[in-house]
Amino acid sequence: MPYHADRHARIVIIGAGAIGCSLAYHLARAGEKDVLVLEKAQITHGSTWHAAGLVGQLRGKRSLTQLMQNSVAVFDRLADETGQATDWKKVGSLRLASSDVRWSEIRRSMQLAKSFGFECHGLSAGEAKDRFPHIDPEGVVGAAFIPSDGYIDPYALTQSFASAARQHGARIEEGVCVKDIVTENRRALGVVTDHGTIGCDILVNCAGLWARRIGEMAGVPLAAGVVEHQYFITEKGLDLPADLPTLRDPDKNFYLKPDVGGAFAIGGWEDGTNGCWNQLAPFEFGRQLFPANMDRLERFALPAAERLPVLNEIGIRTTINGPIPVSADGEPIMGQAPELDNFYVACGFTAGIAASGGAGEAMANWIVHGDPGLDLWSFDTRRFGKPHAQAQYLEQRAIEAYGAYYKVHWPAEESHVGRGLRRSPLHTLLAAAGAQFGSKFGWERANWFDSQDISASETPSFEAKPGWSDAVAAETRAIRERVALIDQTSFSKYEITGPGVQEALNRIAASDLSGQPGRAVYSQLCNPNGGIEADLTFIHVEPDRFLMVTGSGFGVRDATWVRRHLPDDVMLRELTGAYAVLNICGPKSREVLQSVSGQDLSNPAFPFLAARHNDVGLASVLAVRVGYVGELGWELYIPQEYAAHVYETLKQAGEPLGIADAGYRAIESCRLEKGYLYWSADITPDTSPYEAGLGFAVALDKADFIGRDALIKVKIEGVTRRLVTLTVDGFAPFHSGETILHGGQPVGSLCSAGYGHYLGKTIGFGYLPIDLNKEDEIGIEAFGKTYPAKRGPRCLYDPTMERLKS
Repeated sequence: MPYHADRHARIVIIGAGAIGCSLAYHLARAGEKDVLVLEKAQITHGSTWHAAGLVGQLRGKRSLTQLMQNSVAVFDRLADETGQATDWKKVGSLRLASSDVRWSEIRRSMQLAKSFGFECHGLSAGEAKDRFPHIDPEGVVGAAFIPSDGYIDPYALTQSFASAARQHGARIEEGVCVKDIVTENRRALGVVTDHGTIGCDILVNCAGLWARRIGEMAGVPLAAGVVEHQYFITEKGLDLPADLPTLRDPDKNFYLKPDVGGAFAIGGWEDGTNGCWNQLAPFEFGRQLFPANMDRLERFALPAAERLPVLNEIGIRTTINGPIPVSADGEPIMGQAPELDNFYVACGFTAGIAASGGAGEAMANWIVHGDPGLDLWSFDTRRFGKPHAQAQYLEQRAIEAYGAYYKVHWPAEESHVGRGLRRSPLHTLLAAAGAQFGSKFGWERANWFDSQDISASETPSFEAKPGWSDAVAAETRAIRERVALIDQTSFSKYEITGPGVQEALNRIAASDLSGQPGRAVYSQLCNPNGGIEADLTFIHVEPDRFLMVTGSGFGVRDATWVRRHLPDDVMLRELTGAYAVLNICGPKSREVLQSVSGQDLSNPAFPFLAARHNDVGLASVLAVRVGYVGELGWELYIPQEYAAHVYETLKQAGEPLGIADAGYRAIESCRLEKGYLYWSADITPDTSPYEAGLGFAVALDKADFIGRDALIKVKIEGVTRRLVTLTVDGFAPFHSGETILHGGQPVGSLCSAGYGHYLGKTIGFGYLPIDLNKEDEIGIEAFGKTYPAKRGPRCLYDPTMERLKS
């Protein structure tokens, strides 16, 4: 039945909290005059009204820090622009380290700040007390001070956004509840409300606590959870200076901001909070709170009193226990939904007040220009899939993310809940072999293998080698010297079929996909600006059939990009769960595989990048001569029911040659040695293939493809920066983000880093200005120490590809 709306707006935003009102303001300010915000109750009546209002900017990546800096820039101007007070107090923030481990974590954050050019100062315990006289400095190892942080009144801020939006022509209607969303042919046609129907060209879900429910109406699963969060306000009467900064002591698990009348507002991120409403907030819930939970409150109130003895002398005036959004990984959810072509989301903001200005600006850019203006992959809705939005899984992950907010975030840390959801058919066999599993997109994956021959443990570290280092070193030796098996079943796998599929994909891929079936092609998918939207492999299986293989966490994103550029008669279908993938690699891999296969695997018969159907024992597999470790090897695509047989057959055949199991941490070490890049770290939508040294994968001489004109321009004009490989002999504590120095001055930062176990070097990738390409006096600063670094070739291991292609 055709949908006929009572009225129409070009852009409809659902939800008038801080995020929704900020987006309306930024859209209207950018010239979008037909913007309508629908709010089921009143402005701020979700979680905005009871938010604490702290504003902190420093994040783990430059672009995410920039988003928060953009918020502060908005806060700085908003009151003058609107004539409406926001009560923005730019007093700075103080973060204490009450343990050596925390001080390592904070110093790493300050190192990141330095590489971003972001002002942040390290303080001693005494200097921290000078800034915040009420603290007891006992046990404080150090502190970080960020002068541009502060706090703001959430209600006043949101009302100011709303006022500014209206001044620029946007409309906000309160008391209008969305009851349903009408969709057709991958588009949201409009909404059904309790006040009639409204058609739209673009629909945006800024519904906060209700975002998952709104998503369900549109057929868009969202990993946007809801949990309880508490803070309390002390009695008034303390003598607090006007410039007193906000305070965080994550080891004591509390945050603090000054409040009116000489009081403190103090909250924390305690373990064991409650999930709410099976992750579907009822529309009937409004400007309400839950009863205080004093047992949970004590988990941060008592430690706070240890750091602030004055709390033992004043009472608690008010306790706030309300619902807040928390996503499955604790980060916001932003961007265009993969299921619909005109449906955007901006939800899951645990720190929504602090992010509101920058998030509204980025979302407006996304909607108007198709690009947020920043690399926001860490917040992108496409990082999640249906498994993350399942209610019980989401609640477990949201509660864990909430409780982990102030825990030490170790390099390579893993989630401990929501585990065991997706398992390879080899899972039991790998567990019996000593696999220590991590999790990626719900898949259990072997990170490394424990054996009786090597002492190893799952003990992380900031400044020393982690506990698994020796075990991973043994796995890399097996890959480099003998033969190894790696379960890579979690690869995202898609089948693309239909008449003209080869021509269609050639218009999307930067590489040349022409030619006969039977080969794999490594390619980037570029945007119109020449930036890299995806980095993946196509396997040409049959004349009108390709497989697309990409990383475990990139499938939703990459498939969405491809699907939106395919013609209607070319179909894309996910096959991730249909096939296991087993990588056999190493100089003796051909000998092992040949011994159980009836086909000729010699180099002339089965060259590098060839793809053939092959027998392994009693099973038939698709064998592709490719890999991510830089050795001779094959990826075997195996129907799930045959995977265990293939693994056991190869393990038995390789036993005389010292075959070993290897995990993902060995892959990481080997790919750094080989110079292989990782999308989202080394290459992004803001990176061109020529900057990254991937020009060999760009076919400018073929017919037109997305990004070709921009890449031709880059090729002619040259690049202004280039990815380089830097090494330090032996071990150095690099994790990515460390500052690259030239002449003692910051000139860049590491985008990937780690220890190359086989080469015995610490390896880092980073972009340097082109005029520094021949400079050798490069240093890398980590944890307060500068390490002299050597510039190496992009490919440190087997640079001539002799081993890989033999």
